[in-house]
Amino acid sequence: MLNFMAPISDDERVVPLADLFRLLGDATRLRIVLACVQERLAVGAIADTLGYSPSLVSHHLRLLRAARIVRAEREGKQVFYAAADAHISAMVAGMLEHVAEPSTQWQEGV
Repeated sequence: MLNFMAPISDDERVVPLADLFRLLGDATRLRIVLACVQERLAVGAIADTLGYSPSLVSHHLRLLRAARIVRAEREGKQVFYAAADAHISAMVAGMLEHVAEPSTQWQEGV
């Protein structure tokens, strides 16, 4: 759990967290993660669903796997991708809720 009382400049988790948000800041990668949060999918299914080439999806999945945002599960010759864990799923769901809130809600406190 993040200790908000400790100086944030001393927290060694800031750089990896910034890297996580940088990776998710790319719309293509974010769409891939959103697809993988909903269900386990193979590269071809992700590519078909999103209208991307399989090679582009594979490239982004490699980056997302390295950052532990998605995980790969091999079944025979197929590899399926899913959100790495409940933290990723909850974070994405929370951010989707946040962007769906009406902007007037934020102006009330001003």
